[in-house]
Amino acid sequence: ALALAGTVDLAGALELDGIDDLAALRAAHACAVPVVVHADSLEAVSAALARPEVSCVLVCDPALLNVDLADLTYG
Repeated sequence: ALALAGTVDLAGALELDGIDDLAALRAAHACAVPVVVHADSLEAVSAALARPEVSCVLVCDPALLNVDLADLTYG
């Protein structure tokens, strides 16, 4: 999922600024804790959405919500 920051209830979720901490991603996923990642670029959105542990990617720039995810993924 991709959403605008501030529009999603984050109660109980692990909130991260990126996907670099693989141990935290895996631990949260193993414990059924939703993982929310903040992204500020198209590349960061793509990388976060590619991680199976990530439940939602939050962006501050509304333009990033208009990304064609299928095109981004499959070209």
